[in-house]
Parts: sequence; structure tokens; C-alpha cells
Amino acid sequence: MRWRPWLPACLAWGCVAALCGSRGLCPAPNASRPEPGQCPPRRAAELCAWALSSDSLLDPFPVDVIQENYVRNVRNCIFSVVYPTPFKSRVRLVAVSKEVLENILDLDISVKGSSDFLEFISGGKVISGSVPLAHRYGGHQFGSWAGQLGDGRAHLIGVYTNRHGERWELQLKGSGKTPYSRNGDGRAVLRSSVREFLCSEAMHYLGIPTSRAASLVVSDDDVWRDQFYNGNIKKERGAIVLRVAKSWFRIGSLEILAHSGELDLLRRLLDFIIQEHFPSIAMNDSNRYLEFFSTVVSETANLVSLWMSVGFAHGVCNTDNFSLLSITIDYGPFGFMDSYDPNFVPNTSDDERRYKIGNQASVGLFNLSKLLQALKPLLDPRQKQLASQILEGYGEHYHSRFTELFKTKLGLLGENENDNYLIAFLLKIMEDTRADFTMTFRELSEITAEQLKELHVPEEFWALQDLGKHKLFSEWVTMYLLRLNSNNGDSDAKRRTRMATVNPRYILRNWMAESAVQKANLNDFSEVQLLEQVLQHPFQRQEAAERAGYSLRPPAWAKNLKVSCSS
Repeated sequence: MRWRPWLPACLAWGCVAALCGSRGLCPAPNASRPEPGQCPPRRAAELCAWALSSDSLLDPFPVDVIQENYVRNVRNCIFSVVYPTPFKSRVRLVAVSKEVLENILDLDISVKGSSDFLEFISGGKVISGSVPLAHRYGGHQFGSWAGQLGDGRAHLIGVYTNRHGERWELQLKGSGKTPYSRNGDGRAVLRSSVREFLCSEAMHYLGIPTSRAASLVVSDDDVWRDQFYNGNIKKERGAIVLRVAKSWFRIGSLEILAHSGELDLLRRLLDFIIQEHFPSIAMNDSNRYLEFFSTVVSETANLVSLWMSVGFAHGVCNTDNFSLLSITIDYGPFGFMDSYDPNFVPNTSDDERRYKIGNQASVGLFNLSKLLQALKPLLDPRQKQLASQILEGYGEHYHSRFTELFKTKLGLLGENENDNYLIAFLLKIMEDTRADFTMTFRELSEITAEQLKELHVPEEFWALQDLGKHKLFSEWVTMYLLRLNSNNGDSDAKRRTRMATVNPRYILRNWMAESAVQKANLNDFSEVQLLEQVLQHPFQRQEAAERAGYSLRPPAWAKNLKVSCSS
């Protein structure tokens, strides 16, 4: 680490051991070690053989000149240096993602049993080469400019480049106050942390771009939350998720700079993001910001379409929660639909239903319009006009990708002018009968064409039985079978195999997450760990999942289950 005069003396590279070496994270001065942020030659079984770096984020930008950690308005920087606040009580490991540890972070799974690892992922120790940071950003929340927001309970604890050459940013969520905490306590509770850990991993295995979760820990520290914002404050337990992403920059990262008139910093940040994460864009191209915007527009349309294809509602689609890399981030009051309902709102505090699942595409357009507004100070008149035309093409991008995904879900090959009608027809009778979204498509993947033709729906296909109660079901089946017959070179067996690879049997239903949370509150982490394993293979029938009822009709108690608001 190069010397930075604004850092405390103990953070200079020569003195890192004074900060953490005595606590077991740093090797002896003469020990062999990788360079900060570089991967070891093989998976590390101990943190001593592993290192992070913050240089790639600190070198390009000015950092908050105030070192004290108190809530304030911050200007002229991208990050504030701020350390996690360790828990005061005993910390327990709830779960880890073996795939994230071993294939992203180059850590052997055995490391989870060490006390060093537990302290590291709970914010109690700092890895050498790392300078913990909190990111400054703003955002539009529920349609209105909210001003400065930022990482109010998260710490970016370093960047790791693994043996595949991939660059990953590690962030603790729930790790204490920062200058951006506003009125918050800097903590996250076990309830919401279980949901985030499970959902980010579930989304990855569904093939949807997302941040990942490496680990989840829980403490006995008291954290008070008004879970549904109804005045009923309850004591819960503090928890921390270690999550990783290629980048945590979001639309609000650019918005705050544009709104504050910090245009030189806006340009520097944008150039950094393009150079690091958009390699197809040439840095000497005078239209690079236009190319960047075009890419984000098309990739955002793709992301929202993917959400819709699995019945996922993010819940809080503010601009500060929309990634510039078009990955799913910031899991809060999200939800997967059970019964198909375009008005499904997982967030019980969204009284105006702004972020209902059927409105996500429109919200994506709104957020992109705010991104364009932030970019405009860097664009000339011609580029502004072209950017507006690019934004106008968002709807076409979304519709095309949505149609493509749902054709694949139905096993349709080739082109047919009636495909959009066939999809809309099915969704309408699903809405009318409140048929289960996930299992309707899954059971269409498993039922034979002959069974459909005879309208013989086996009892085990409970979602299709619900759908079959609609008076127009037979008409839709006739249209569907006729369309399947036009698939060139296809067979019913091929069709079912193909559909079973894109229509999941298991998703993270709200009742499943709630059941895992209730057990975890009693220090029984078995269901969290079971779900983490099951959701790694959402398209394959699994005996453990079937025994747990994860593909059956949701239990009666889940019908009116509310998704938590506060986290």
C-alpha cells in the first residue's frame, strides 16, 4: 500500500501488523505472502495466506477528508474511510456458500472453522492490505430525490482478484454506523440477513445476474426494529452478511455527483467504471458515455425481464438500488410470487404499489431516465439527443427479451406471429384462477402433450389443476399444442427436457424463508443450510426438498404472511 498522508499512521503498509498481526491475521514479517489483492497459487486454508487490497478504489479518487465517524453531509469524494463496529456478544456462524468461498475467493471451505475467519466476516478483524470504506451515493426513492444516502450500514472491506483474474469487491452488511447512517443504527437483523443470504444465492443459480453471499453470522446483540412500520417495535438479533459483487456502484453513485455539481469527480468516476467494467468501450472514444448508457439501458431491460421470468419482485426499485452493472443488489422486502398476480407487492410499506411486480419494467425506465439526467452535464447537444433516442428504445428491448424468455419457458421454437397472444392468454387465465406462477410453468414442463390433449391433468400437477378450472383452459391448450406441433425437428420428450432446464421447481418462497428464520432465531440453522443447498439446484427434483414440501402447494399459514419491511 502506498503511503497516504490522510490515513492514520498505523495504516501504512509497514505498520499493518500493529493493527491486526497481533490478532492472528497477518503472518510474521518474513513469511511468504501474496501481494495485497492478488490470489494465492491455490485455495487458502488460512487467512494468513490470503490478502485484500483497497488501492484500486482509493488511488483514483479523493477520499472524505474527515476521519471521524459521525453522520454528516459529505462532499467531494466517493468514499469515506470507516471501520466496522464489532458485535459485543458471542457470534455464531449461520451459513457459508462453499461455491463463493472456493471459486470466487480462493478460500478452502475448511477456513470456516477458524476463529480468524469468524472474526473477519463479523467485522472484528481487518485483513492486511484492506482499508474499509463506506460509499457515498444518493438516489430517487419512491420517485422523489432523497439527497445523500450512501452505505449506512455496510463496509466495503477490500477488493480481491482471484485465480481466474476476476475482480470482486467484498462488503459487510450490518457492520455498524458510517457517516451515511442518517437515523439508523448501522445494523441488520437476522430475519432480513437470512433472506438476503438465501435469495442472492438462489438468484445466481436461477441464472440471474446478482451479487453473491459468502457468509452469514448472527450475534446476541439487541437490535430494535419496527418490522412493519406500524409502531410495534421488537427486539431482534444483529447479523452480518459478507456479500460480494464485481462492483457496488449504482445509478445513485452518479446522481449524487451531478446533483452536487461535482462534475470533474463525476467524469472521473464514470471513466473508472467504464475502464474497469465495460471493456468493449474504448476510453479514447468521444462517445464512450453514450456507449455506456446504451449498454446499461439494454442490460437493465434484460435484468428486469429475467426477474419477471421467475416471478421475482425486488420490492424497492429506487435508483440507489439499481446497479450500473445491471445485477440484482440490495435485497430487502423482495418476494417471489406464489399465485400469479401482476399487482403483487412484496413490500407492505409500498402503499401506492409503486413497485408492484407488473410495474417493474416502467420503474426501470424511470430509473434510466434519472441516469441520463446525471450524465447530461457530460454530453454535448448531439449526444443528448442520441441518448434520448436510446432511452426510447428501452421498451422495445424489454418487450423483445420478455417474449424470448417466455417462449423458452413454454418450449416454443422459431417465430410465430401469435406467440405474444399465446403468452398473454396463459398469463390472463393464470391471473383469473390465481394459479401458482412457478409450478404452472414447471408442470407444463413435466406433463406430456398427450395428457394435455386429453385434458387429463394428474393430481400431482396441482397448479395445472387450478388452471384447468378456467372455462378457457381447453381453448388455450388447443392453441398451445398446435403451436408446439410447428416446432421443427422437435419431439415431446425434447420439449419437456428443454423446458425443465428453464422452469425451476424450487424458488425461495416467502413461507420457506420465514420458516428458516424462525428456526434460526432459536439457533437452529439447519433449514437455512438446507435451503442454501436446495436452491443451488432449482431445476432438479431433490428428495430433501420434496420431503420438506418445497414443491407442494404453500401451507395455509403462508397465505397472509407479510414480507418484512424494516431490516
